[in-house]
Amino acid sequence: MGSQGTYGPSATALNIPNSTLIFFQFVFAAITPVLLVGGVMERMNFKAWIPFVPLWSLLVYSPVAYWLFAGGWLNQLGAVDFSGGYVIHVDAGIGALAAAMAVGPRLATDRKLEANNLMLVLAGAGLIWLGWNGFNGGDPYGSTIDAAIAVLNTNLATAVSAITWMAMDMKAFGKPSLVGITSGAITGLVVITPAAGYVNGWEALLMGIAAGSIPWLALNKLEPKLHVDDTLGVFSTHGIAGIVGGLLTGVFADPAVTQFVDPGLRGAIYGNPYQLAVQALAAAVVVAYDFGVTYGLLKLIGLFVPLRERPEVLERGDTQMHGEVAYA
Repeated sequence: MGSQGTYGPSATALNIPNSTLIFFQFVFAAITPVLLVGGVMERMNFKAWIPFVPLWSLLVYSPVAYWLFAGGWLNQLGAVDFSGGYVIHVDAGIGALAAAMAVGPRLATDRKLEANNLMLVLAGAGLIWLGWNGFNGGDPYGSTIDAAIAVLNTNLATAVSAITWMAMDMKAFGKPSLVGITSGAITGLVVITPAAGYVNGWEALLMGIAAGSIPWLALNKLEPKLHVDDTLGVFSTHGIAGIVGGLLTGVFADPAVTQFVDPGLRGAIYGNPYQLAVQALAAAVVVAYDFGVTYGLLKLIGLFVPLRERPEVLERGDTQMHGEVAYA
């Protein structure tokens, strides 16, 4: 546990203890099903969720993480994911879509989800934004140049994405909203995640514009046509955003930046269209594998434990499923 950290089949050495590496990667693995559950809130049976999380983490998250984080076959083809755009966010977003389809929709009376406390939404968004600097800045495993670049790019893309989402809301609905601006910040964080240490500042700003517009269109235009009840829009804000970020990594990876973390890596605009192609291949693989295994796993669990809570429990509301309420 106290020995020098290493990862991947090449046993690449890191200048941190193995225990630090284990905990850092464990948090990545833990946050992914936390994001996924946003797609099935207010109707999934907790007794089905209990076996689903460890099995999904073993069968979906772990293989994808190895393929893209630790020198697995997608890495060997040239695909990159700086801090989890595919491994965490596409996994969670596509998993949420598959889970929502497998479990079924909420009760009709529960379909409109409103913020209970906007101040807590704002506080939570601030904590997420702050924590994401450690998320992306921590992946180089040290106080390195690429860590500093990743942190700066994270904030640039997120700020622009929040403003872009606000502009989209104003154009479509005639006014901005705190929840909308928060959503834009989240999609900005997601889109820059696979590219954080690979692109320059101007490219991070452009990625922020994409982050505030493409997931907005997915959430407001595409998801309603899918007729799938994704409670918190995880498919759009994480799945679509993660794919956008991964593809734009293949476009924008700047050799002047990548020299500090992955020499030779360059995007399509720097004369390497193969990088965009392999990023697209990686996205397709993760989407297909994640959706198939997630849906199949839930259907298998459903043979032994009902996936949905009983109607009488759903009518009382998920805050009372365990005999407790959030607000008396």
